[in-house]
Amino acid sequence: MNDKTKKIIIFDDDEDILSICSYILEEQGWEVFTFTDCNDITEKVSGISPDVILMDNWIPDAGGIIATQTLKKDEVLKNIPVVYFSANSDIQLLADHAGAETYLAKPFDLEELEKVVNSVLIKN
Repeated sequence: MNDKTKKIIIFDDDEDILSICSYILEEQGWEVFTFTDCNDITEKVSGISPDVILMDNWIPDAGGIIATQTLKKDEVLKNIPVVYFSANSDIQLLADHAGAETYLAKPFDLEELEKVVNSVLIKN
């Protein structure tokens, strides 16, 4: 495997979303890792060192805000961009509160997913 493979972690407890996002992103050349909870989040993320993280608001157990804040407090992990995603109408506020770089409202179309993920990648 070459160093150019971009890695992404998706934290979501919805298996359908995980499989759709994984499929789309793998087609785009990403190596996709998925978790259905955010327990031990720093260990999970450190072990993979992803280029981008997709974070669901309602992820068990602590929830996306605490999970994102935990990452952003970590010296090593804080620079990994987090895309916050949720069906909540206050998603922008939630993403800001969490410290995420950007957000994606559910339901999203697949072009939006690609666009948002690639937009945070370019900033790095």
